[in-house]
Amino acid sequence: MRRSLAAIVLTFEAFVVFFAMLVAANLSDLPTGPVVATGLALAAACLVVTGLLRHRWAYGLGSLLQVAIVATGFVVPAMWLLGPVFAAMWFGFMVLSTRVERAARASAGVEPAAGAR
Repeated sequence: MRRSLAAIVLTFEAFVVFFAMLVAANLSDLPTGPVVATGLALAAACLVVTGLLRHRWAYGLGSLLQVAIVATGFVVPAMWLLGPVFAAMWFGFMVLSTRVERAARASAGVEPAAGAR
């Protein structure tokens, strides 16, 4: 469940970041090349992390990516609204999926491994 929810958030986020940077390239005084390159890099990073979600460390990378995307608000002020919305979905889904998986294990009578949460 966690992987599916994380993949959904990151995929939608890739599109939003890409299109927001295209708008920024047209509306800001910043050079178009670096703005578009940043948008492409962040959108590609979202998609790459989506593909890496089979590894536990990719969720930490996804969390760092959320911080980077919120920081794009310095270039595209609308990202001060959109970035936190996606970050809230990301972190909310992480908490929700952990609770659901823990409840599923408990109802199945499966004990968590030593040191696991």
